[in-house]
Amino acid sequence: MIAIPQQPQKMTIEEYLEWEPRQEIRYEYVNGEVFAMTGGTIPHNDIALNLYRALYPHLRSKGCRANVSDVKVQVGSQSIYYYPDLIVSCDPTDLSARKFIQNPKLIAEVLSPSTSAKDRSEKFTYYLKIPSLQEYILIDSEKVSVELYSRGEGRMWLYYPYQAGDTITLSSLDFEFPIELLYEDVVLEEEVKS
Repeated sequence: MIAIPQQPQKMTIEEYLEWEPRQEIRYEYVNGEVFAMTGGTIPHNDIALNLYRALYPHLRSKGCRANVSDVKVQVGSQSIYYYPDLIVSCDPTDLSARKFIQNPKLIAEVLSPSTSAKDRSEKFTYYLKIPSLQEYILIDSEKVSVELYSRGEGRMWLYYPYQAGDTITLSSLDFEFPIELLYEDVVLEEEVKS
């Protein structure tokens, strides 16, 4: 998804949570400002859905839920709400949630040229402060490449890069899958150029 700034209006969290569900498009909320979410590309959508399809049967048996792009996550002290491309929670509060997820275990963002910088900087910084978050995945939508950040001890985060032929390990969910599963039936930019 691509976030573009909305008019420079400020609103409280309460105003945002009441206003946003009545809008035709989704809006992220960051410290009083709202940002319109525009549509992504077909590869972006297909990659997120491929990850969802792989995780769904595994998560059901663990009592967890996965949501794709239309569900927001509350970050930190309630001053930020983002729409990740995929979010997984096993927290009992989140399993019955109706408006947003508060205690994600895993967040995935599919990178595109227009969102990569924000996903790697602003969102990365805020997501890693979520106490329940165990893994953050960045999936490239133009080439076969995945970056996984996994919570270590204390404030340490471990970095795992994956390329074609690798098996991705999501330790927090006790789940492994070949990286190619994410790119199944996805037309990548590098294939279009060849």
